[in-house]
Amino acid sequence: MTLKRKIRVGLVLLLLFGSLGLYLSFKRNSSFIASKVLDYSGQVDKNEKLGMYHGESFSVPLSVFDVAPKRVLGLANDTNKWIEVDLSDQKVYAWDGNNLFLSSLVSTGLPWWPTPTGQFDIWIKLRATRMEGGEGKYYYNLPNVPYTMFFYNDEVPKYRGFSLHGAYWHNDFGKVHSHGCVNLPIPVAEQLYYWANPILSEGKNLVYASPENTGTRVVIHD
Repeated sequence: MTLKRKIRVGLVLLLLFGSLGLYLSFKRNSSFIASKVLDYSGQVDKNEKLGMYHGESFSVPLSVFDVAPKRVLGLANDTNKWIEVDLSDQKVYAWDGNNLFLSSLVSTGLPWWPTPTGQFDIWIKLRATRMEGGEGKYYYNLPNVPYTMFFYNDEVPKYRGFSLHGAYWHNDFGKVHSHGCVNLPIPVAEQLYYWANPILSEGKNLVYASPENTGTRVVIHD
């Protein structure tokens, strides 16, 4: 076999095995954990002021520590509310029936940690939580993740940790950036948190959805 032919065969094998590796990687990630939730209290921890994301540390902004809720006008128990996430445009829309409550740029999952598509329901809201995930240079440990709303369906169970939440560790909204969650600017996350169901009782930092207090529907599409 000539040297040129050996090089050609080597390149073909490299492409084949490279494609296979990429395919297997995506298969492995088809049930990945978006985030490990380390705190279900909903409490803001004022002693935790630094977060770690992909090898960099970030200060938790003062706005996260503001625990005075800013109420949103509207019917808190309105079952016509739903949240739309458009992955192609990297935008979120909050609808009250056919009326648009708000829209904003977001950051959803990177290609190897894709945000799932489909119809979901919010199952818990937390004023703040601590999240951990990733490995090696992609490791993150983030305290006081603000205004977090976890969603699920039959194909994407609760333990996988997908949510809509505020993000203080980047300002890259409009581009994919996350480990699968829907990252929101903090003011937008705050508005959505108090607008969406389940209804949060006065003075509480968390609420679980129930048959009497159902969670808002979340529709995610390409």
